[in-house]
Amino acid sequence: MAKNLNKTKKRNLGVVWFWRLFAGGILFVCLLFLLAAWGVLGEMPDFKRLENPETNLATEIIASDGKTLGKFYLDDNRTPVTFSDLPQHLIDALVATEDERFYDHAGIDARGTLRALFYLGSKGGASTISQQLAKQLFHGTDTRGWKRYVQKIKEWIIAVRLETQYTKNEIATMYFNIYDFGYQADGIRSASRIYFDKEPKELNIEEAATLVGMFKNSSLYNPRRNPQGVTNRRNVVLGQMMKNNFITSRMKDSLQKLPLEIKFTPETHNEGVATYFFREIISVPI
Repeated sequence: MAKNLNKTKKRNLGVVWFWRLFAGGILFVCLLFLLAAWGVLGEMPDFKRLENPETNLATEIIASDGKTLGKFYLDDNRTPVTFSDLPQHLIDALVATEDERFYDHAGIDARGTLRALFYLGSKGGASTISQQLAKQLFHGTDTRGWKRYVQKIKEWIIAVRLETQYTKNEIATMYFNIYDFGYQADGIRSASRIYFDKEPKELNIEEAATLVGMFKNSSLYNPRRNPQGVTNRRNVVLGQMMKNNFITSRMKDSLQKLPLEIKFTPETHNEGVATYFFREIISVPI
């Protein structure tokens, strides 16, 4: 009898300590969030540059008939688009692949986060589109060691703030505008032109899936360097679109059989029409 009582006491004591540690962990995380929000753990970046990236835009040369002859830029070949410039299947591909519950959460996907913690990330990540957009604000910063954990907390805070100040459509558009697709394809408009020689609105479903697939890693899944890997990744995106009822199973099977067709059209100051004219314009002091 005494042994049973001792076992019961030990079990109860273990339960008490478990909940104490659990509650302590929750309080510690909440404290870190408060410290990050107050700026104690370092200054929070200004996320308004996501909406107005005026320092990172390319300058376009427009002919008298309204056609774009070319462009020049310093660091980023970026020409922002609005939500109305994007085809619906491009948005569908993004949501199906990067954030299935994009329209249901407020910046942080609780279900995805708990799943990632339970499976230690083996079942996929938990970052929402809003969190991935927030991460772009830390591009080029040192995120080694404990700094990465502090940055992650800041990303969560910024993601929630983004959701309170912008619509879902605006957040998706900002993400498309800020992402670097490689080969000076900064943003979705440059990517559409460079890889397919099209405007974003003209992209078909498989082309949209190809570009969305590059969000996983634009260096690894780049059509110029790794066409087979890009084809495989495109097909994964198409599978996700079918899973989320954006396309039918028949459409998915048909599109997955198509070869990868890229029309690589680099945009530089030294290629295209009227290159001498561009160089003359660039040389004129402003």
